[in-house]
Amino acid sequence: MTVLEGLRVADVTVRFGPLTAVDGAGLLAPPGAVTGLVGPRGAGKTTLCDVIAGVRRPAEGTVHLDGEDLTGTAARARARHGIARAFQRPPARPRAWPFPGPTLRESVRAAAERSARDRFGRDRLGRDRRRRPDAAGRAEEALARAGVAEFAGRRAAETPPEVAALAGLARALAAEPSVLLLDEPWTALPERRSRALEVLLRDLAAEGLAVLVACDGLEPAMGVCDVLHVLDAGRVVAAGPPVEVRAEVGATAAPRLSRRG
Repeated sequence: MTVLEGLRVADVTVRFGPLTAVDGAGLLAPPGAVTGLVGPRGAGKTTLCDVIAGVRRPAEGTVHLDGEDLTGTAARARARHGIARAFQRPPARPRAWPFPGPTLRESVRAAAERSARDRFGRDRLGRDRRRRPDAAGRAEEALARAGVAEFAGRRAAETPPEVAALAGLARALAAEPSVLLLDEPWTALPERRSRALEVLLRDLAAEGLAVLVACDGLEPAMGVCDVLHVLDAGRVVAAGPPVEVRAEVGATAAPRLSRRG
């Protein structure tokens, strides 16, 4: 039986002119676990996530998924391989928009259909059309798992900020990823939804997903992550089980980490 390695990031360096934003950073996010990437604001977390998602090419380093080198591939190719990213910050709402935009259901279903096309292609016999009922079902399931099914018929601008943010998670889940990358997942979420998200992440990991969570706060990650990587000034300064990492960085990095990501 093939043992899947999950996501492996090694020796990644990203420079912006004279500034080194990420300096030789690496991490492993295995299937069946929630892995945390924690660090103060400006530590390089988002830049490293950009590299993993394929929207930024590193000056050095590699990204592998289940042993396959994805370093030179674009974001769409990463999505085909099963990497899905969700931003939990609520989207900006323009004051005037020339068209109403899709409902949450339509948006999530479109993500499911796009994932099916990217992974399986389409042919002249119309198999793409025959996949649409399945995409609709995946969209409904994703909305339910993200906890926003009751808002499915509304447009993002008509929902509370936390609902609009969780819709991004639903779109990622509708793509049926093998790696789920969450950037600041607790931002804008009230306590009730934060706790529900923690339960969902544990459930997804139990189902075999590799879940990678990037956040500013050390404490929010303690109860949900199996392993933490602490990023500071672009370098991984500590890695291991959450309790051990908190003890290791308690006198140095921990005071600069916010309590809530």
